[in-house]
Amino acid sequence: MVAGGTVSGAGAPTGPDPRTPSAHQLRLFVALAEELHFSRAAARLFITQSALSQQIKDLERRLGVQLFDRSSRTVTLTPQGRVLLADARGVVAAMDRLSHSASTQARRLSGRLVVGTVGAEAAMPYTRAVLSLLHTRHPQVQIDVRSLHFADHFDALFRHDVDVVFLRPPVPDGIEVQHLATEDRLACLPASDPLAERSRITLAQLADRPVIDVPPQVPRVWWDFWAVDPRPGDTPVRYGPVASDVEGLLHLVARGEGMCFLPAAARDLFPRPGVSYVEVTDLPPSTAGLAWLRSNRTEPLIKAAAGAARCVAVA
Repeated sequence: MVAGGTVSGAGAPTGPDPRTPSAHQLRLFVALAEELHFSRAAARLFITQSALSQQIKDLERRLGVQLFDRSSRTVTLTPQGRVLLADARGVVAAMDRLSHSASTQARRLSGRLVVGTVGAEAAMPYTRAVLSLLHTRHPQVQIDVRSLHFADHFDALFRHDVDVVFLRPPVPDGIEVQHLATEDRLACLPASDPLAERSRITLAQLADRPVIDVPPQVPRVWWDFWAVDPRPGDTPVRYGPVASDVEGLLHLVARGEGMCFLPAAARDLFPRPGVSYVEVTDLPPSTAGLAWLRSNRTEPLIKAAAGAARCVAVA
């Protein structure tokens, strides 16, 4: 035992120091110092006047100083009260920051978001921007990126194998898309095709060229757009062999078994021997976007991904 009766070791007291004011009392002190009126301060703090008075008295007892001069008509800060007010405000502000930070952490998303990409979408600048923003906003979310074949990228959503997909519309019913970019489409032709030597061609000049087809599970609304079927004037489209992914498609084009239409980025991202890309003057452009199931639109991770995509789209 030491002077003053403080016990050390196993018998030391573990409770709070009774001389230490609470953050709540300091908040009351600041409010009363700003109002200099017990009734107004109590109303601002949503407590009774008597409760406020009792808390201020207890605070003064703990600090060992008188903070306010009180009379029947006025309330003023004492010199000691004016000195301590700045420190009290600093403590209250720090507690507010701590509370805000804790609330932010509690709301912060965590979990695993599985992101699908089709073709070269993983390499596109908008994809990188969305994923970077998503990571910045929600660093505790694990983001897994998967490469999907175009033959099953919609099925992957419907099977819940992925949560969202960077893809090229149009999309079948039940899927929502946040638009991210617009891009021209090019004709992808065998290098041996006489049209491959031209800088520009028209859809009419491609009327007799067979188009690579896709497996039957691919929604037709999607491939009809990419095959440009129907053509202007209702010219029928003749289909050739089937491909399930971009590499298979380009292999068939290089062998001269058909042609296809691809986004303009394919010229730089998919250069292949035996394949040529040619501008088509009357071919409508394509769009790119982030897609998710409409039925999942309110799930927190998907809302977060959609929000990041919206920010990138308007940036």
